[in-house]
Amino acid sequence: MTDTGIDVFYTGSVLAYTDKLNEYFALLDTEEQQIALRFKFAELKQRYIICHGILRELLAARVGEPAAQLGIVKTAYGKPYLADFPQLSFNMSHTGDCLAIAISSQCNLGIDIECFKQRNTWSGLVNKCFAQQEVDYWYALDATERGQVFYQFWVKKEAFVKAVGQGITLGLNQCVVNPAGLGTFLAVPEQCTPAEQWQIYTLDLPVNIFGAVVCDEARVLHFHALSRLAAG
Repeated sequence: MTDTGIDVFYTGSVLAYTDKLNEYFALLDTEEQQIALRFKFAELKQRYIICHGILRELLAARVGEPAAQLGIVKTAYGKPYLADFPQLSFNMSHTGDCLAIAISSQCNLGIDIECFKQRNTWSGLVNKCFAQQEVDYWYALDATERGQVFYQFWVKKEAFVKAVGQGITLGLNQCVVNPAGLGTFLAVPEQCTPAEQWQIYTLDLPVNIFGAVVCDEARVLHFHALSRLAAG
């Protein structure tokens, strides 16, 4: 892992780690274990345990401490951080059988991934969560493009609010992605640092998986594909 860059770890096969369930469960703290046990469906429980187990393994490797002893706490808005290593920045996102984790230091960092899901209509979400510039751009697209482009905007907005750490209470329609290239923000909520300070990194993921990392500093992104072989 790098100290000044952003390390992104990705797997599209979370359930390939099911043979490590007991090992990962033992790494979780009491609260995480209780959350895991509340899942009614085995697959959801397994994914929760595996995702949080992998996160702990990666964070432990970064700080040089046992994974089970890491004190992961949350801010008032629910953003996790390490109590003993507050300078470490990390964020996690999972969708379906996919998991992505971003790790860096001394920055505000967010990541979001989403699996494409077809909808009968997109206009309700677009009108609610997009700013006028984004709405105009989206409606000008061919109808066959709109679903894919919706997710390209969505993951960047979600990654931003996760980086800020205040959730969607900020107002997704106030996080305005530049339609020209989708690589910068035209505007962000006024209580945040200036829009031009925020960096968007679009992740190159498999077909119909969309992802983005947002950081309040320009950094080099390093992508790591997690494999079951490496985890064994």
